[in-house]
Amino acid sequence: MTLENVLAQIDADLSPATERLMELLRIQSISTDPAYKPECDKAADWLVADLLTIGIRAEKRPTPGHPMVVGHVGEDLNDVPHVLFYGHYDVQPVDPLALWDNPPFEPKLEETANGTVIRGRGASDDKGQLMTFVEACRAWKAIHGTLPCRITFFFEGEEESGSPSLVPFMQENAAELKADLALICDTSMVSRGVPSISSQLRGMLKDEFTLVGPRIDLHSGHYGGPGLNPLREISRIVASFYDEETGKVAVDGFYEGVHEVPVDQLRQWEGCGFEQKEYLGNAGYTQAHGEKDYSILEQQWARPTLEVNGIWGGYNGAGSKTVIPSEAHCKITCRLVGDMDPDALRHKIRKHVEARLKPDTKVVWDNDLEGSGASVMNITRPEFESARCALSDEWQREAVFCGMGGSIPIAGFFKSVLDMDAMLVGYANEDDAIHSPNEKYDLKSFHKGIRSWARILDALTK
Repeated sequence: MTLENVLAQIDADLSPATERLMELLRIQSISTDPAYKPECDKAADWLVADLLTIGIRAEKRPTPGHPMVVGHVGEDLNDVPHVLFYGHYDVQPVDPLALWDNPPFEPKLEETANGTVIRGRGASDDKGQLMTFVEACRAWKAIHGTLPCRITFFFEGEEESGSPSLVPFMQENAAELKADLALICDTSMVSRGVPSISSQLRGMLKDEFTLVGPRIDLHSGHYGGPGLNPLREISRIVASFYDEETGKVAVDGFYEGVHEVPVDQLRQWEGCGFEQKEYLGNAGYTQAHGEKDYSILEQQWARPTLEVNGIWGGYNGAGSKTVIPSEAHCKITCRLVGDMDPDALRHKIRKHVEARLKPDTKVVWDNDLEGSGASVMNITRPEFESARCALSDEWQREAVFCGMGGSIPIAGFFKSVLDMDAMLVGYANEDDAIHSPNEKYDLKSFHKGIRSWARILDALTK
């Protein structure tokens, strides 16, 4: 029996595989909202039960937050690779609900200009991607009666809420989780139909601050003019984060640790199939708005950012309320590259804000600190070239090594906690609307993603 038998089994089983994914998508596993804790437990239980049906020794493991799912197979095999596959079963909140065309947890197949899609929260991020690997293992087991190598399955339930339990769990179970290589399917293709292996990820820094002005909300007729308005002040400070002429971040020392992309790597990116017009159009843009003199791919993959994610204060109800608010609030995130140190950068940003405070206002910083550095994958390992060739065979298009604008801290944690390299292969598209209303996953991505993992498993074991 050959790989072709496994691929034929995947093709024959696509409809049942899609329905299994639909079952998982119906579970409302929103990790950031405590009201959905039972649903997160339910998703973990579903995954354990599903792994058991294909002979994986799996169980739900408690944490102080949402549970982990850990499974093992092939422990009795000798002289075979040991890979760990990671995915997450939790999803983002669905707000604003009014912008969904259909209920987010009632998934459906839908015809679009680009083919059939699976529509629903978590379809692309990350339940659909997670299940591509599980379904590849199911097909392999159906044909061969066993799997080609030793595999550890590691599914997290807190990725969308900062992974507070992840590192402690990895530290406590390091011996069990350690493998030759980690496989992660939580990324996208550089362009539609272009198979991609992510070779670098940006890091992440989160912070939040409140500007406090008058002791209470004030009547704008009594204090408008002489009174300091925290909303006006926070707007001024936020505007000072940026140089409008160059598009750069204007915080002193912000670019410490940032490196320019080597010329040979830039040439590779230029030929990777990225469609600039499609990328911008999917978001409703007509042009790029980042740093001048850098391409869109450089801005997305190799340059740092400081983004304002939320700014609020005062009265937000119906009608008008003529007040000078006592407080104004701001949430920011930074994407990090190169050797940028999240702790050092947090200090620089806070110093920038505090230096611009006027009399009669103070800043209160959030102490729920989160930050992780950028990650660079070791693509010189032979497994990466084997996987690239396997992907090229499946998609009938040369697979590429690419960067990634997002942050997946688990890739860095595998290295820092378990001293294990990670390979990131995903089949999402830029228009999947992850974290947004009407999220979808192309049925083609699901189908060929399953076939791709079967080919990669075959390649890694030769």
